[in-house]
Amino acid sequence: MNLAWISLLALVIAITLSIITSVNVGVVSLAFAWIVGVYLGGMPLNAVIGGFPVQLFLTLVGVTLLFGMANVNGTLGRVATRAVGLCRGNAGVIPVMFFLIALGLSSIGPGNIGTTAILAPMAMAVGARAAVPPFLMALMVGNGAQAGALSPFAPTGVIVNGIMDRIGLPGHELQTYANNLLAHALVTFAAYLLFGGWQLFAKRRIEPMMSQNDQAGARGNDSLIDAEPFEWLHWVTLGILTTLVMVVVFFDMQVGMAALTGAALLALLKPGHEKEAIKKMPWGVVILVCGVTVLIGVLEKTQGMSLFADLLATISTSGTVTLTIGFVTGVVSAYSSTSGVVLPAFLPTVPALAAQLGADPLAIASAMNVGGHLVDLSPLSTIGALCIAALPPEADAKKLFNQLLAWGLSMTVVGGLICWVLF
Repeated sequence: MNLAWISLLALVIAITLSIITSVNVGVVSLAFAWIVGVYLGGMPLNAVIGGFPVQLFLTLVGVTLLFGMANVNGTLGRVATRAVGLCRGNAGVIPVMFFLIALGLSSIGPGNIGTTAILAPMAMAVGARAAVPPFLMALMVGNGAQAGALSPFAPTGVIVNGIMDRIGLPGHELQTYANNLLAHALVTFAAYLLFGGWQLFAKRRIEPMMSQNDQAGARGNDSLIDAEPFEWLHWVTLGILTTLVMVVVFFDMQVGMAALTGAALLALLKPGHEKEAIKKMPWGVVILVCGVTVLIGVLEKTQGMSLFADLLATISTSGTVTLTIGFVTGVVSAYSSTSGVVLPAFLPTVPALAAQLGADPLAIASAMNVGGHLVDLSPLSTIGALCIAALPPEADAKKLFNQLLAWGLSMTVVGGLICWVLF
């Protein structure tokens, strides 16, 4: 067995472990990269370590720390609460508003997982008071967060855009974001209407679980949740977040270093918040992404990535490649990490795959991005699991689990078809 096959086997084992175990595959990937690269491939250790994505690491740390601090100090929660208040208690508008809030929050920095963690408990509580089925609330919150996942400011968007720059597809940040947003909006609102969302517009909210005292206190309050006042620290935080977006968009500053600077300023203004935010940062995801990236670097040097592209090309044609790739990435992503394993493994195959099939490389990359994300509302993924965990005690968690599982599995087929149509 030559070195290309050995390195590809290491990647396959890593992906398999991510599906069947809870081990952090980033650690395993680093070990594989060392063994295959240094001891089997004869590479200098510095050549293997040189594949560590330093800029990606700094960007993930900076963005997640800054928005973690904005969450810890209550700024993001206050913004979300006021946005929900705009619904004025209309049951049909509430899920739509949560989709838009999730989209906005996810796009500006927290990303899909962080946004779902912030909004899901609020969404399920509000949905229960407004008699909105939990599945519809999960659908709108989870897919809203997913729709914003490939923003240039979101952690997954940072990962994807970094890989696309490396494989020769730079400058497509906004198109990548828009493609993912469009696909999620199409399936989400079609499902919302199909599964009864249109019926909710005909009624106002109802409050079956409220006591008489609660009802008396709620009269005249259509927001369904109490809005805490903004204090000076929250206004400062909003100013820093707004400045971050401005300097990155208009002055092309490195988003990670700009976010770290904003986090440092917040830490000086209110010491202590950064410690709690650091504890809550997704360190497992950071290690996962960086470790897999190092292993992918070894595959590129040993021609293992070219071999992987050859195998994908055997099951595709130029006319069906987006359909096939959307389906394959969806199936793998349903059981594995999209941002940490699937996209870092599949995206580097795009140039070779496009050259062999005579297809548009951006279309193939878009199919991978969208197909991998559409399935992530499954309860086997973090987004779906967060929605189930946020259910009130009286809700039927098993029913929601089954509904989200059916949704996630169906998205492997629907995602493939959407990628074929759109790209």
